[in-house]
Amino acid sequence: MRFLSFVLLVLFVFSTTLAQKTEKAPNFKLKSQHGKVVELAKLKGKVVVVNFWATWCGPCKREIPGFMEVYKQYKDKGLEIVGVSLDQQGWDIVRPWLARTPISYPIVVGDAALAEAYGGIEGIPTTFIVDKKGNVARKHVGYMSKSDFEEIVKSSL
Repeated sequence: MRFLSFVLLVLFVFSTTLAQKTEKAPNFKLKSQHGKVVELAKLKGKVVVVNFWATWCGPCKREIPGFMEVYKQYKDKGLEIVGVSLDQQGWDIVRPWLARTPISYPIVVGDAALAEAYGGIEGIPTTFIVDKKGNVARKHVGYMSKSDFEEIVKSSL
């Protein structure tokens, strides 16, 4: 029991330290599914969720409906979400998938260079919360429930 308490304390201190470290979010300038250019730097002043995902990723597809609900609720309060597809086939596979499964927030297609700029993506989905100043405030690897996502968004706005 003492060992478990010690491990939890170390994890808490480690995660708090990580949360306090701020670094600029890498900028990108990519076209969305609607042909509009999405540039992260131009979204400064908003809380931006950068979500790396793929059409073949089950957990990614499961979290999208919750993301859309939260986006609808908080878009007018300063939230922006950008979905970055890491599908290797790019728009050739993403466009048909989006035609069957419309997403209400902008989707762009990223590449290995963008993933590396964000510190390397160890698994997807990987979600970054970028604060209003353009700094990475939080990183989450793996599926995120709607309620967890909403709590993060509310605390970031």
